[in-house]
Amino acid sequence: MSGELAGLVAVVTGGASGIGAAIARHLHADGAEVAVLDLDPSGAEDRFAGFVADVSDRASVQAAIDAVAARFGRIDIVVNNAGIGAQGDVAANDDAEWARVLSVNVTGVARVTAAALPWLRRSPAAAVCNTSSIAATAGLPERALYSASKGAVLSLTRAMAADHLREGIRVNAVNPGTADTPWVGRLLDSASDPAAERAALEARQPHGRLVTADEVAAAVRYLVSPSAGSTTGTYLEVDGGMAGLRLRPA
Repeated sequence: MSGELAGLVAVVTGGASGIGAAIARHLHADGAEVAVLDLDPSGAEDRFAGFVADVSDRASVQAAIDAVAARFGRIDIVVNNAGIGAQGDVAANDDAEWARVLSVNVTGVARVTAAALPWLRRSPAAAVCNTSSIAATAGLPERALYSASKGAVLSLTRAMAADHLREGIRVNAVNPGTADTPWVGRLLDSASDPAAERAALEARQPHGRLVTADEVAAAVRYLVSPSAGSTTGTYLEVDGGMAGLRLRPA
């Protein structure tokens, strides 16, 4: 393989579909060997190594990371992309659901990174990228639990960057806006008027459309590449300007 990531091994959680699948494709196109960790890795492309992993279970994560290391002999890049959604205000979800979402979206990042840490410390180009969300920095209606989890991912990203910079490990995050993914598709399908709901989501983003998975993947690809060697402890917003722009109505 040729490309800036040639010779490096990348782990992508939630890499069998949606944004994760796009990330896997982009990293592979730049030369990386890609290991997809997913509850059901059968949906991953055949050119990627698939491993069953439940990021809410530490033993499952450790077994998957051990299997990746045994197969490739190294781990250089970790993309913590696995996550689940949640809808409603603070009264909408019970304690069990709060614990489930935080375990996957936040503690899952810690579990996977901790398991890969011994290998990242050996890498000459170690990088971690966490998938956060526009929900971490903008108040969105009916997303209390989800927003809390993604805000925690941003804080965790900076803490990890501080802890591991002197070990040669960079840690960053990407903040997608509303993206055209299977999960968003299911939300639209469940709406009373899917077309109107899609139009509202598109209008919410200043560039007037949903973000594509490939656009998010391109940002991740940059953040984990040696070209971003002086970039750590930060995040890239891929949201059509939603976080920072305030356009007048057309």
